[in-house]
Amino acid sequence: MPLDVAFQMDHIARINITGDSTFALMLEGQRRGHRLFHYTPDRLAMRDGRVSARIETVAVRDVPGDHFTLGTPEEVDLSTLDVVHLRQDPPFDMGYITTTHLLERIHPKTLVVNDPVHVRNAPEKLFVTEFPDLMPPTLITRDESEIRRFRKEFGDIIIKPLYGNGGAGVFRLSGHDENLGSLLEIFATAYREPYVVQRYLPEVRKGDKRVILVDGKAVGAINRVPAEGEARSNMHVGGRPEKVDLTPRDRDICERIGPVLKERGLIFVGIDVIGDSLTEINVTSPTGIREVKRFGGVDIASLVWDAVEARR
Repeated sequence: MPLDVAFQMDHIARINITGDSTFALMLEGQRRGHRLFHYTPDRLAMRDGRVSARIETVAVRDVPGDHFTLGTPEEVDLSTLDVVHLRQDPPFDMGYITTTHLLERIHPKTLVVNDPVHVRNAPEKLFVTEFPDLMPPTLITRDESEIRRFRKEFGDIIIKPLYGNGGAGVFRLSGHDENLGSLLEIFATAYREPYVVQRYLPEVRKGDKRVILVDGKAVGAINRVPAEGEARSNMHVGGRPEKVDLTPRDRDICERIGPVLKERGLIFVGIDVIGDSLTEINVTSPTGIREVKRFGGVDIASLVWDAVEARR
């Protein structure tokens, strides 16, 4: 049975369809005959407990530069739809958090993917700390003395904003780098939240693996190799995607966290693994679908839709 499905996302005109997982989900949903709608988060509204948005029909094509057609915007009660995909990119700020509060009012009558309550309660760099034995040594604080003590203990460290994304604001500092004080001054001005400080993992030179889980099960992975002279492996900043297989350690990690993801209604999740260490659990708008398929892996968009349809 065709479903009425809305995508809450950054505007479709601005996405790069070559590697965009939301676009892959839209293509597969359209192929299955579902009726697709598009809206941006600023179009959400709630009046007297009724959550609505100005949405427009959307047709998609896998053609760069000509990848979509939108209909006329119309204000619609979102509880009348079957599914809403919560897919706008971070930053995970109060605007993002507010959308989860609004979408919580319609879920699960309208299935929101991922569950907005658990998206709100599972910021990528905090959720992962529920599994400390799987992680590298990690400190979350704004306290400069604690950060200096951590660096003295571990030498090479990574510092990054707690609610950042795409590699923005990620710095590597060696044990003798004299820029720590200046960097912390900049962070104190730029961010009100604590920072994440982790022991640097030299295995990142071989790649930062993105493993994708659907309904709590590992279904595919890609490796992201940092560019020469770059500590970050994110594809936004020049990381090179490579084909990769899941290791026994990857599967052990997924078996540990998978039941928790499924229990919390986190259908589509991407985790980051460097060497043997879990570094992030991404539940907001994980990526990697198109890269996995491009390297001959499974069609993850199809698996996500199977999980969604099973709940309808």
